[in-house]
Amino acid sequence: MPTMLIAGASGLIGSATLDLMHERDGWEVVALSRRRPETFSERPYRHLSVDLQDPDATRAAVADLGDVTHVVYAALYEKPGLMSGWTERDQMEVNRAMFCHLMEPLAAAAPLRHVSLMQGTKAYGAHVHPIPTPARERAPRDPHENFYWLQEDRLRELAAEHGFAFTILRPQLVLGGAIGAAMNVVPVIGAYAAIRAERGEPFSYPGGASYVWEAVDARLCAQALAWAAESPAAAGETFNLTNGDVFEWRNLWPAIADALGVEPGPDEPRSLGAWMPEQADAWARIAGRHGLREPRLAALMGESHHYADLCFNHGADAPPDPRFVSTIKIRQAGFGACFDTEDTLRFWIGALQRRRLLPQPAAS
Repeated sequence: MPTMLIAGASGLIGSATLDLMHERDGWEVVALSRRRPETFSERPYRHLSVDLQDPDATRAAVADLGDVTHVVYAALYEKPGLMSGWTERDQMEVNRAMFCHLMEPLAAAAPLRHVSLMQGTKAYGAHVHPIPTPARERAPRDPHENFYWLQEDRLRELAAEHGFAFTILRPQLVLGGAIGAAMNVVPVIGAYAAIRAERGEPFSYPGGASYVWEAVDARLCAQALAWAAESPAAAGETFNLTNGDVFEWRNLWPAIADALGVEPGPDEPRSLGAWMPEQADAWARIAGRHGLREPRLAALMGESHHYADLCFNHGADAPPDPRFVSTIKIRQAGFGACFDTEDTLRFWIGALQRRRLLPQPAAS
């Protein structure tokens, strides 16, 4: 029976992939992460609590993984403050080391058939310069330092040495249900709305100049990873991935407000990266009154409040450079699933409410 190891299983993409794969008949799933992932299903699964920065602990965990045939590598290390670390060499080296700590002994010990590796639009240099519209996978590697290249180069070496296939996915802004994540704006938006309501203030958009963007539902990432694990058309390939539509935050704001049960208001520019940590006491009161499971605002948000500033174009009077990617290649290869981004946000807000991580909307 094929066995999939999901590294970074408590994260944004890893948890969604775990949800999908451990309900799929004919598959065994092993979740590897420091924290135990939360799933929709009550079906049991195997979890290994491992810090991939610890080479000895990782090597010991691999000793129990001799049955693994497929890997989804979605683990990630980010520095506090998030964006500043994207160009720092030590952050890149930590991510390379984590990947090698797991994949080098695993490739030698397990009968691997396929490995999927997550990247993103930083592969095109979106964080350091304008990118082509749309960015395509066939473009030459962008000449900037990035841990993606360090991991990818080692993956290609291991695949050639041990004879397994691999696929690389590059999603845009990913939206999902993970808390404490580096880049998931959904719980940040939900906490921001609740704190504004606590203060008697409307749900005002905090960002800068409007722009059009693309997003990816974490469930779509999971579906693409499941497809890539078995499709010959995915072997050795790199694919961009988006929901299939485009959006603008201000146009989505009323639907988000409706899902959260709050009233939208006029724009009020604000850095959530700076403001949200100051609201820790307010969130603790909200969590206590609503019986929420996570009274620590920092644990709910991770580093995602900093990511929210980037996503909302905080402090900018002009739109950012366009960041669109072509998804023609993955569709032509046979994967054509799609999601509506408004539905994505409503679904994951509802999921966090049902999990008692965000307040339920007031009864009308």
